[in-house]
Amino acid sequence: MSGASSERQDRKAGPAGARAGRRTRATDRRTRTTVLVALAANLLIAVAKAVGGALSGSPALLSEAAHSVADGFNEVFLLAALRRSRRPADARHPFGYGKERFFWALLAAVGIFVMGGCFSFFQGFEALRQGTRETSRGYVVGLTVLGVALLAEGVSLLRALHQVRRRGGRAALRDPALRTVVAEDGTAVLGVILAIAGMALHMVTGQVVWEASASLAIGVLLVYVAYRLGREARDQLIGQAADPELSGRIRALLRAQPEIDSVEALFTMKLGLDSTLVAARIDLAPGLDSERVEEVTDRIKRSLAATFPAADQIFLDITDRSAGEARQSPAATGERGGA
Repeated sequence: MSGASSERQDRKAGPAGARAGRRTRATDRRTRTTVLVALAANLLIAVAKAVGGALSGSPALLSEAAHSVADGFNEVFLLAALRRSRRPADARHPFGYGKERFFWALLAAVGIFVMGGCFSFFQGFEALRQGTRETSRGYVVGLTVLGVALLAEGVSLLRALHQVRRRGGRAALRDPALRTVVAEDGTAVLGVILAIAGMALHMVTGQVVWEASASLAIGVLLVYVAYRLGREARDQLIGQAADPELSGRIRALLRAQPEIDSVEALFTMKLGLDSTLVAARIDLAPGLDSERVEEVTDRIKRSLAATFPAADQIFLDITDRSAGEARQSPAATGERGGA
């Protein structure tokens, strides 16, 4: 999104929206720095691991090289997510492009599974089937490369964890880009430790099964992490509701309005990292004329937007139906044709 477009969006959203927009852009800049640090570390480490694996013939080291390559590609996906998700809404996408963040996070999870996990399994099975011999020089090269990789991956992980703490701990992991970087770096550190253990045991015992087992363990680890990241990205991509705590606060604010008799139904959906759709079916107090209804509706929307800056798409449906009828509506039951 260009700076001019951002400013126009902020002015349209009002003071609360402007502040939220500035906070989001500042957060995105910090997240982009974290992703770039991880990308630089992974590219350098991938080259070192590949060269070391080729020289030593180590299946565990080659598995870790594939792991780092996969992580490097995923960081490119995440940079695309940060850029494309900030584009302003247009006629084809009236709710904006916030869900691009979830789409690219899903691609990153697929990349971890295919490029990292599957190659690690292949290397492990090949080592068990054919066996491999490593020279003393090969062990030294391999362990040296893995030691440097552990240091670099640790620095990248500490940077990611530092940003998580700055953004409030676990709540910061709602950001799929930051969540993916933390998962990748944590997995990378654990994967390097497994590779070091496998190579060291191979060197001591002369049995390749230790290094092959380390490669298979790295594959299992990558597949598990890819599954967890993919599941979370899928839930967000197909239309996840807002947090129950936020939904409860929105419902409480609506019920506190003197002109509202009851809140028949409340629906929320995350449209992006800091964008939420709120749709409520409300029953107003009797005796309000049409002009008064319009004035009350506008005031309630402004109050919601000021109190909850993330609720940037608000729709209120005035109804006389009972709560039981509202709960049986297509929108509430999930049937086709819902409001």
